[in-house]
Amino acid sequence: MHDVIAAAVIDAIMALRDASKGVPNVLLRDLNSIHSNTAFQDLPPALQKSVEAHVRSAFSRLQKEGYTVLNPRLAAPPRSEPAGPSKRSIARSGKLPRGKPAKGPTR
Repeated sequence: MHDVIAAAVIDAIMALRDASKGVPNVLLRDLNSIHSNTAFQDLPPALQKSVEAHVRSAFSRLQKEGYTVLNPRLAAPPRSEPAGPSKRSIARSGKLPRGKPAKGPTR
């Protein structure tokens, strides 16, 4: 997976360099326009195409390797825990649940 990400980053940098056509000021302007709040539509067109191509290839590679890629809207909702206390929560609190008395010898 690391090689997929590394290849995507390197190709994105190369796409920015190719889009600047060797003009350093254009390359700097494009680099400075990218920040943490940049939307995909705000990226330079060459970079958008590079990102789209690498996302497609990464998903197809993951699927070939046996991973399942689901649409979160179509995925099953997460399971909810049962209403009663779980064994883990009882063990953390150190208290037995109220209700039924503990079984054992009586005096």
